[in-house]
Amino acid sequence: MHVALPLSHFLLALAVVSIWGTNFVVIKYALGDLPPLLFAALRFSMALVPALFFLRRPAVGLGNLALYGLLIGVGQFGLLYIAMNGHISPGIASLVVQTQVFFTIGLSMRLNGERVRPFQWLALLLATAGVLNILQHTDGTTTALGLALVLLAAFSWAGGNMAAKQGNPASMLAYVVWSSAFAIPPLFALAFAFEGADAIAAGLRRADLATWAAVAWQAWGNTLFGYVAWGWLLARHPAATITPMALLVPVFGMGASALLLGEALPAWKLVSAALVMTGLALNLLWPRLRARFA
Repeated sequence: MHVALPLSHFLLALAVVSIWGTNFVVIKYALGDLPPLLFAALRFSMALVPALFFLRRPAVGLGNLALYGLLIGVGQFGLLYIAMNGHISPGIASLVVQTQVFFTIGLSMRLNGERVRPFQWLALLLATAGVLNILQHTDGTTTALGLALVLLAAFSWAGGNMAAKQGNPASMLAYVVWSSAFAIPPLFALAFAFEGADAIAAGLRRADLATWAAVAWQAWGNTLFGYVAWGWLLARHPAATITPMALLVPVFGMGASALLLGEALPAWKLVSAALVMTGLALNLLWPRLRARFA
């Protein structure tokens, strides 16, 4: 383990968080052609095939794999894609979904008996204030429904974190790939039930090479490359050195949405972002800063 981060490793971490952040713009682009649930089903289909032919199934129970696949595939990304299909802007979505940190803490407290420390309560209060500020300023680009759906997606992400912690897979990449097999059938079933065969057929006809590239980027760039690179970095450096980089995800998300999609950044969005990001930073960095000054 090396505390000092070489330039090449820093640039790799920066590449990962930039991919994860700007990915919200890619999602918005693909949703222009594909219905959201179909889009999610295609994403996890590409994440599964052909990778499963090269990765051994992780040594965890099928129930655990299924739980993770449902929570992440249907819960996190299914709901996120529905929300971003006209109910919330990409920039705000990239910010609000980071509340999964606090949902994860809450679930750890409930399921594992972990104690919430005072600085974590303060961090949660700041992030909640940011989310409530967004709710007070819902407009045509961000609605109460969209905000609720992204919060549910964040809660599902937190549930997936708990499932992964319980499964404790040796390879997170193999875990993500094989769990995708349990996300695909319900996503296709929900797509046919709620979006309909006609909308699915129309979406597939509309999809051009750029749309399919966006789907592939979701599966291979965002998921497979992101998890492999992030896991590689965490294996070589302390988590306290790498994980703070994740605070840049909403920065890239809101910045890319403003630059590429013309999303406005009025004062209320910046205030909300500052509150949520301060809460996230306090939760992540306070133990390290306290230990250093102690």
